[in-house]
Amino acid sequence: MLDQNRIKEAENNVKNYLEERMLIKTSNIKSKEMYIKNSDISIETAENLLELSNENYTPYLWIIVTSYYAMYYVANAILLNLGFKVGDKVSHKVTEDSLIVFVRNKLNKKLLEEYEKAKEEAIELTASKVDNIINSFEYEREKRSDFQYNMDNEAKRSKAVTSVERAKEFIFEMRKLL
Repeated sequence: MLDQNRIKEAENNVKNYLEERMLIKTSNIKSKEMYIKNSDISIETAENLLELSNENYTPYLWIIVTSYYAMYYVANAILLNLGFKVGDKVSHKVTEDSLIVFVRNKLNKKLLEEYEKAKEEAIELTASKVDNIINSFEYEREKRSDFQYNMDNEAKRSKAVTSVERAKEFIFEMRKLL
């Protein structure tokens, strides 16, 4: 849940992102359609992978990752629509904090929480760079290992289905802001 400390943290972070040009005010929203297209392709890919999955083909990691990216792309389209372009440095964190600061009053808090959960799951499952990859490497390796080796396929499928549904709902609500 988004508490006041998290909101305050996001507000401070966004101020810093703007100062450091990791988040840029812009009136150029040409990329918006590209973000929307990438979101559509990502959620379609996740749904197709889920449909193709069976006991011999279990692409659940990629279903979760592509579901998250569908959310990430539409979130960036919304931010562009509001006049903000996310830079390349820690773009996932910048996107999340910017959503909290600029969009939270326009969306149900539950959707922001779902975005945050999906982002965390995708990062855990793919061992992506977060703030400090060196410090998080061991933690992420263990998470990936649990997912890859210790969960049965039904548990993995359940997480994948949840990711797709969460992404579809998030995209539906975000598109209302476009």
